[in-house]
Amino acid sequence: MFSLSRRRMIQGMATVAVAGCSSQKATQAPKTNTEDAWQQADEIVKNTRIPSFPARDFDIRDFGAVANDTSDASSAISQAITACNKAGGGRVVVQGGTYLTGPIHLQSDVNLYIDESATLKFYTDPKRYLPAVFTRWEGVEHMGYSPLIYAFGQDNIAVTGAGTLDGQSDPYTWWPWKGNKEWGKEGYPSQKATRDQMFADAEAGVPVEERVYADGHYLRPPFVQPYRCTNVLIEDIRIVRSPFWLLNPVLCENVTVRRVHLESLGPNSDGCDPESCKNVVIEGCYFDTGDDCIAIKSGRNNDGRRVGVPTENVVIRNNKMRAGHGGVVIGSEISGGVRNVFAENNEMSSPDLDRGIRFKTNSVRGGQLENFYFRNNSIGTVKDAIVINFYYEEGDAGEFDPQVRNIHIDGLSCENAKRVFQVRGFTRAPIVDLYLNDCEFVHAETTGIIENVEGLHVSNVRINGQLFDPS
Repeated sequence: MFSLSRRRMIQGMATVAVAGCSSQKATQAPKTNTEDAWQQADEIVKNTRIPSFPARDFDIRDFGAVANDTSDASSAISQAITACNKAGGGRVVVQGGTYLTGPIHLQSDVNLYIDESATLKFYTDPKRYLPAVFTRWEGVEHMGYSPLIYAFGQDNIAVTGAGTLDGQSDPYTWWPWKGNKEWGKEGYPSQKATRDQMFADAEAGVPVEERVYADGHYLRPPFVQPYRCTNVLIEDIRIVRSPFWLLNPVLCENVTVRRVHLESLGPNSDGCDPESCKNVVIEGCYFDTGDDCIAIKSGRNNDGRRVGVPTENVVIRNNKMRAGHGGVVIGSEISGGVRNVFAENNEMSSPDLDRGIRFKTNSVRGGQLENFYFRNNSIGTVKDAIVINFYYEEGDAGEFDPQVRNIHIDGLSCENAKRVFQVRGFTRAPIVDLYLNDCEFVHAETTGIIENVEGLHVSNVRINGQLFDPS
């Protein structure tokens, strides 16, 4: 292997710094056949059970809801959900105007259906999201504000319909709790003190039931969070102005997210973040969220290792991604690990898109990350096209080296990138087996850096019209 003292630092449009890469493999290599792996993706889709519901409707207007944008429909929605569940399942129907509600808690065999004629607007008063519920926030379990739509331990649930879910968040409600330069407003509280204390509690092993961080603690709730649920469907809905992450299934099995329109440009407005889930299909969705469009997660640091459940068997296809910190992202709350992720035919492009394919971890987060397959994805305009970064946030400050291996990127096309690669493993814990096949980066200001990769396999990769030679 090349030593760091022999690191090649050549400036130019189609050159790259390659450090600590296996010399016999960091060359033009024969194409790798991944068809068998993609057959596994077909099996994941086939095995991801989509819930079905009896043909029974429970119209929230029959339970007293009034569509006037001022009356509180919370009780009517709750009663309709309970009645639907007790009857053996069906649809709870929201139609015919705009309704105002507090948090909605789904029950088994209930499909919350928002007709295209309807909008559900959610109160922004934090006290409406009490009492505290068992939840995760940035990968740490605690008792916190209820998500706007929440389910715990339920089976066969859905949120569907072509209507709108509106969290009503803005620079004066929810978002200022971020507390940074952009979103911090004078006179508004900040999440920082609570965030620091909760992370410290998790590292110290404080029991979850004693981590009560709801009223007066300023951790913004996610919009939709099914927790420990099976057979979950989120389909066709439009979600806007979320307090925090938009879709965040946690410890769920069989999750389908399709044709969902996600649009929210507040702080931490991740689009879809499955955490510690098994069998997940995300397809045909539109993301314009200002943060990670899709981020695969599995818990943060000590808490993620305590729960110890990876996210596995994920298929991401035919999505459109606009503004955000990343298109398809792995991490950063990834301490429980992730494996078997397949992403194909996704379109990513925006002057405000920071990274296309992104892995983010460090020696504090750690995690065993393996078996990633990307094919026929396209990027229009992006800052960094491919990022695998072991120095995210805390950097190399811990004792849990990431294990990242078996990444296949096939048929990636990128029109405009400021930088093609930011690929940085550790010398003691390199990235293992990175395959780049039939990729083209039409315009790139710089190729960037690849360091500490054991097994860099390259076949027919062109940057600015030139064949990429990493040797």
